[in-house]
Amino acid sequence: MKSWSSVVIPQLNSSIKFPQISLTNSKTLKKELVAKKDTYRMYVCGITPYDATHLGHAATYLTFDLINRYLRATGSDVFYVQNITDIDDPLLERATRDNLNWEDLAHSQIDLFRGDMQKLRVIPPAHYIGAVEAIDLVSQAVTALQAAGTIYSIDQDLFFKNYSSPDFGSLSHLDKESMKEIFSQRGGNPTLAGKTDPLDCLVWMAKRENEPGWESIHGVGRPGWHIECTAIALKYLEPLDSDATCIDIQGGGSDLIFPHHEMCASQAQVLTGKDLAATYVHAAMIGLDGEKMSKSKGNLVFVSKLIASGTDPMVIRFALMSQHYRLDRMWTEELLMRATKRVSDIRKAFSTSSVAPTTAVIEKLIGALSDDLDTATALAALDQWAADTLSGSSGGDAQELSVALDALLGLKL
Repeated sequence: MKSWSSVVIPQLNSSIKFPQISLTNSKTLKKELVAKKDTYRMYVCGITPYDATHLGHAATYLTFDLINRYLRATGSDVFYVQNITDIDDPLLERATRDNLNWEDLAHSQIDLFRGDMQKLRVIPPAHYIGAVEAIDLVSQAVTALQAAGTIYSIDQDLFFKNYSSPDFGSLSHLDKESMKEIFSQRGGNPTLAGKTDPLDCLVWMAKRENEPGWESIHGVGRPGWHIECTAIALKYLEPLDSDATCIDIQGGGSDLIFPHHEMCASQAQVLTGKDLAATYVHAAMIGLDGEKMSKSKGNLVFVSKLIASGTDPMVIRFALMSQHYRLDRMWTEELLMRATKRVSDIRKAFSTSSVAPTTAVIEKLIGALSDDLDTATALAALDQWAADTLSGSSGGDAQELSVALDALLGLKL
């Protein structure tokens, strides 16, 4: 599937020093240094395209864009892959509700998503893979899991035994009853008759009446959710036999920790004998005016609608970065207005004939980002620089700072 257009990243001064980045690993619940490598393999779970990009999506993809930018700035390459779940129950249900063709609905929302990512200046993935185009990959992965004795059928559907991995449960840190409850809320069916274990997950769904299906060695049907990402990550990120884990970073929103990432990891462990990722990174949730933002509540704020109403994409990006990625936080009109004012002050500072010293502020930006993406501290340092400039301080290099903001924070001001 076509990704969005490349984002130009300016080159930073070669004399700038970059400490190793530390990120909070959801598996260990600790902030850990990310090992220095020439090439990093990063997989971030994409959207199910039945709604345009909302602010929760945007916050997640900005988080991994910051990681991508920082690692590239250190001189490393980042091999980045993202999926898109372009066939799934929620998509079919929305298409039926709105009397739309499910493919037309998916394509329209994917186009909106591409446009939103482009306007927010998110670096595109090297491979942007839809579930539909990964049918053969999924079929091959299910066959390999069958050979390992970890697949069984209920009617014509195929299920994976998650406890085949001795590590199952170590990512989410949940007890089994909690897992069952969350699984039932997020697409699973722990009470289904015939299951070996309530937490076993669907990997191949036989075709239902009036639903699409694809030919495979397992019959006509479609992929389960979790195996889709496992198969895509293991194919397109080309894991090295010499590495201790399949990939370096797996990411997404915190709502994906369980069941999605837990079950992807269990499948990968059976398929490869390795943990899926060295570091699991998860962005927190975005709410609206004191309430959880969700499709069921109908209170989603869409990036495309904000931009269409005249909101500067760089203000949206700034606002979403103004608090730490691991904090559940609220989107409010006040937050947007505050971000608008902050961006305006920074632009005014750049428009002056001389600016406050810039070397120290760039060092603060880098130091904050290397410390688990502390964007709040980074942007506060930028605010102070703007205030100093507008108060008459001089001696800095505006172009040098502008390049750093673009390269590291994705802010083109």
